[in-house]
Amino acid sequence: MASPANLPPIFNPTSQDIEMLLAAQCHLGSKNLQVHMEPYLWKTRPDGINVINISKTWEKIVFAARIIAAVDNPADICVISARPYGQRAVLKFAAHTGAVAIAGRFTPGNFTNYITRSFKEPRLIIVTDPRTDAQAIKEASYVNIPVIALCDTDSPTEFVDVAIPTNNKGRHAIGLIWWMLAREVLRLRGTLANREVEWDVVVDLYFYRDPEAEEQKEEEKVPGAEEAGAPAVDRGFTDNADWTGEPGAAPGIEGAPQADANWAEPGTGTADWAQEATAGATGW
Repeated sequence: MASPANLPPIFNPTSQDIEMLLAAQCHLGSKNLQVHMEPYLWKTRPDGINVINISKTWEKIVFAARIIAAVDNPADICVISARPYGQRAVLKFAAHTGAVAIAGRFTPGNFTNYITRSFKEPRLIIVTDPRTDAQAIKEASYVNIPVIALCDTDSPTEFVDVAIPTNNKGRHAIGLIWWMLAREVLRLRGTLANREVEWDVVVDLYFYRDPEAEEQKEEEKVPGAEEAGAPAVDRGFTDNADWTGEPGAAPGIEGAPQADANWAEPGTGTADWAQEATAGATGW
């Protein structure tokens, strides 16, 4: 693939970067094409799928990273994803770059209603899907906040300042774009020493994980765990104990016949039970 014409040579993607973009299917758009996304189109497949130009995707990733790195305070950047596939990615991006994440429903008035507890005044917002995060983009347009968005071929681009052309419907594509964006920001900030050093954060951390699938995997790891029942309780008995020996003699009671005594003989006790009872009665 030819290097992007608008980038300095230092920003050229490696072959591994291109392979990752293709493996995550970032180049596969939808069957519909929005007019403002035509410049990012490479071709249309016979089945109607629009294929995105990967070089344009990489060019916009670097461009967006340079904008993000230019913001002095990372907390002034707000990353938003209402779609479940991007929520894990924006949380990881915020943790690695210092941005503020809004994962889940965007509360209306976050940027315009200063009475709300969640009121924010960011200098830049980044959204996962312009269609799902339309409320955030609309409010950003009211207060003049620049918007960076991951745009598919059918995404609305109104009030979007920087569009990163990519597949924003696949979990792997969304996670990879956010991972590359975070890595490029850290490179520009100098957190990563140089571009030859690999980032120790794997891209899998940015991928969406289905909680039900994770529970099913845990159950498959230990087959028959429920049938086996609870583990045995340790009661302090050893396996090598001598159970064949004679039982120990219990301490005898004074005046009571022994176990080997002749029960036909009269008792040997000399105590007068009537006197003891009388003595007890007079003790009151």
